[in-house]
Amino acid sequence: MGGAGGASGLADPILTNLVNQDKVRWYKKKNLRVLYVWLFFACMGIELTSGFDSQLINALQIVPSWKKYFHNPQGSLKGIISAAYSLGAILSLPFIPMVNDKFGRRGSIFGGSCIMIVGAIIQGCAVNVGMYIFARIVLGFGIPTCIVSGSALIGELGYPKERPTLTSLFNVAYFVGQVTAAGICFGTNNIKSNWGWRVPSLLQMAPSLIQICCIYMLPESPRWLVSNDRYEEAHAILIKYHAEGDADSEIVAAEMQQIQDTLKLEKEASRQSWMDLVATVGMRRRLLITSMLGLFTQWSGNTLISYYFGDLLEMIGIKKSITKQKLNLGNSCWALVNAFVISMFVTKFKRRTLYLTCTISLLSCYTAWTISMQKAQTADQAGGKNSSANIANIFFIFMYSPCYNIGYNALTYTYMVEVWPYMERSRGISIFQLFGRLAGFFTTFVNPIGLQNIGWKWLIVYCCWLCYEIVFIYFLFPETAGRTLEELAFLFEDKALADKANDGVEKIVHEGVHHHDEKNATLTTEHATPRV
Repeated sequence: MGGAGGASGLADPILTNLVNQDKVRWYKKKNLRVLYVWLFFACMGIELTSGFDSQLINALQIVPSWKKYFHNPQGSLKGIISAAYSLGAILSLPFIPMVNDKFGRRGSIFGGSCIMIVGAIIQGCAVNVGMYIFARIVLGFGIPTCIVSGSALIGELGYPKERPTLTSLFNVAYFVGQVTAAGICFGTNNIKSNWGWRVPSLLQMAPSLIQICCIYMLPESPRWLVSNDRYEEAHAILIKYHAEGDADSEIVAAEMQQIQDTLKLEKEASRQSWMDLVATVGMRRRLLITSMLGLFTQWSGNTLISYYFGDLLEMIGIKKSITKQKLNLGNSCWALVNAFVISMFVTKFKRRTLYLTCTISLLSCYTAWTISMQKAQTADQAGGKNSSANIANIFFIFMYSPCYNIGYNALTYTYMVEVWPYMERSRGISIFQLFGRLAGFFTTFVNPIGLQNIGWKWLIVYCCWLCYEIVFIYFLFPETAGRTLEELAFLFEDKALADKANDGVEKIVHEGVHHHDEKNATLTTEHATPRV
């Protein structure tokens, strides 16, 4: 494979080159500006919900009223409370492609958001730990369809130049949710009554309410419309948002032709079933990469920090609830800042370069953290305090987020949208969600058990796994930067298919150049002919 992942069916970047000739920035285009504003409220908030949940269950474990009401759960019970969200997500995944294909991207987001609102209400009104766990399963059941549809809709509506940045920002919203949840729990930490945990639990419905109000302000995915033979609607959307109303736009004509030709070829090879994912060598490669990426995003040590931050601080002798909440809020804010900055530079580097930088830096960070954790916990267990090791612990916990965000946050959905062709995109991202949720369920369940039984040695497990991630990415991840979604549709297939899908675009661009040359020749002749 030569470290390139065996990608052979890359189409010539004809449309990409055409789009790159457009030097007008997005914020100077009125319709595109409006589109991106609605994308922010209707789609970016989806990951805000995920971030809110991961931080909520982390921060509530520090809130005294929550610990008292649920009798300070430990070990496996604490694990299942955290993991219930992922369990709910796993249960919903088989239905996502069917819902997506039937109701479109917008309908899927609307339905998933309604389910999450019901889950948040049950969670805030829970009277025992069983009801609380059930509420988290309901919340988890609703989130995957929103994530799959939202990430796809952003990639399919965005102008090709901004698409990688938009899909990167999709995951940045995760940290907005984390900061919000950490801030709310910090504010309710000292409330003596049960409202100290009920208020944050109920407020988890807020992002879903925003999505319900805003989702139908967005147009539907042009690719979904084309796949359902609604060509005129798709064309009108591309004209309005990608050409600012110019019906004669060469870019839109090329986009429309490329989408139609590519989807036609995809439909010929697709049975629109789960078996499509293993039908060819190319699909099996996508499946392997997607499955592993799902595991990598959850088994790289992030769930340890996201869900058990308070326990990690407890292990090194930091006992005060308010101190934990301050550090937790500070870490969430720091993660949001560095995630946003990194997402702004995602188009400047190749995808493989960022993934390898991410995993190598994570291994370095975790190795150093393991050493400092051993020193700090040993001192705490001996009844002393190693201040230098404690500071190092907190430093490496804070350093973790930029290392993780370089690849697994900034690129995850950008990469998934690029790797999977349209006809299998919902199933492909659902598989990513499945493996991510399975990994998340497993790690959130076993993390408290591992920390309780072997302490700092539990971190060594993550160090070993990160070594595997580096090797896998180097040998199997393909490069996808610098091409439109349709130019990547046959990434692992015969290049003849990619060229066939590009024939119509090439013809449009060629005719456009020919027309431009004729126009210039006419103007030259007019200027050269003396007027009588």
